[in-house]
Amino acid sequence: GWTFLQHKRHLRSGAAGLLAVTLFLWALHHLDYPFLRARGAWNPWGYYLDILLSLTVGVGILLLVLEDVRGGLNTLSELSGHMQLRGEGSNVILRLLESTRQLGGVRGSAMYELSDQNGVFLAGTGTCVRWKGEPPDTATDGVILQAVRTGKPQVLRGPKRPAQYVAAMPIAPRGDVSHVMVIVGDARDPFAALDERFLLALAQQVGAAIDNAELHAKLVARTNDLERLARRVVRQHEEERQRLSRELHDETAQVFSALKFQLGTLRDNAPDSEKEDIDRSLSLVDIGLKSIRAVTRALRPPILDDLGAIPALQALSEDVQRTSGISIDLSTPAQLPKLPEESELALFRALQEAYSNVLKHAHASSIQVSLRSENGNVVLEVLDDGDGPPQELDNLEREGHLGLPGMRERISGLGGSVRFGPGVESGARLVVRLPVQQTVT
Repeated sequence: GWTFLQHKRHLRSGAAGLLAVTLFLWALHHLDYPFLRARGAWNPWGYYLDILLSLTVGVGILLLVLEDVRGGLNTLSELSGHMQLRGEGSNVILRLLESTRQLGGVRGSAMYELSDQNGVFLAGTGTCVRWKGEPPDTATDGVILQAVRTGKPQVLRGPKRPAQYVAAMPIAPRGDVSHVMVIVGDARDPFAALDERFLLALAQQVGAAIDNAELHAKLVARTNDLERLARRVVRQHEEERQRLSRELHDETAQVFSALKFQLGTLRDNAPDSEKEDIDRSLSLVDIGLKSIRAVTRALRPPILDDLGAIPALQALSEDVQRTSGISIDLSTPAQLPKLPEESELALFRALQEAYSNVLKHAHASSIQVSLRSENGNVVLEVLDDGDGPPQELDNLEREGHLGLPGMRERISGLGGSVRFGPGVESGARLVVRLPVQQTVT
């Protein structure tokens, strides 16, 4: 009874409390043997009471085993749930360790990583929270090495430890032990109710969860590197376009303007028979100037740098409507939240690409464009009444059409999203979202 009472105190077990009370009552009942049964009293009630106490002990032992199994299965269920989570490796390990606290008598746990040099604990919970970044002491190191060598869970009794027992479970995701889960507590074996083969399979799954978390962290880092690289490429591309636009405007256009001035001077002094030829030359110079100005606007619209996104989008829409004859209904707010220069340029390029796709493929007669601020995002929506999208965005990219996929890469690099698909009734619908607050690196 005293043993089960200690078990209840350490593990907070109701079944152990029932057994302790039952055994104490049975002990008191045995005291009446020399006084009552020797005189023939309590017959047959004393025997009935013995049977009742025996049955109660049996029920208590069954409940004790069920409690142990239930605690182990709850821990395994939570571990299985954490295996599906994504995140940094240290966070996943910490959540896995927290799950072991559901096992009876567990005071803390830690994850040990094997390395070619001296291994250290990656994380700890409960009484082991201070073990993070530290190597194990001599006793704990011994049980860890034994678990690594045998490939099976090991238990060490250590009265000088923060708890009475230390258990080590090897983690071997690919057959070789890479980590060891160390659990300290007041129960001799926190895995007592679980099959050893099942524990070994669990250890492999825990190892796989750790590996997946590390791979996910590497993937996130690689994705961030690629996004920074794509953003840098786009920035350099735009800087090159801006440089070409400036050179065309400041040099080539100036040369054409000087040529036009010279031709005008020649025309004033030329005889009437030559003025017609000079007029044709002046007309060609005007055409060249218009072409240069059009190329300059396409490379880098000056109005975007001077007045901002809304006037630039309005000017672009008016120019497309004038040259193509398509009806364009542009709806814009009075002002937008302050956007970085790259975001304003991305919106302009997105609408430019949308107009280009409609003119080339949609056979539309009208376009509706909406620019609005919504839940911390700037949303650009383009609807047309044309033939609709022939394929999904990914299929376009695989077949070599880089307009819309390129737009998606540009917008994604700024933390936004691009959605392209059929319209509500007909035509195509393009929705571009850009967050207002961005970290540009």
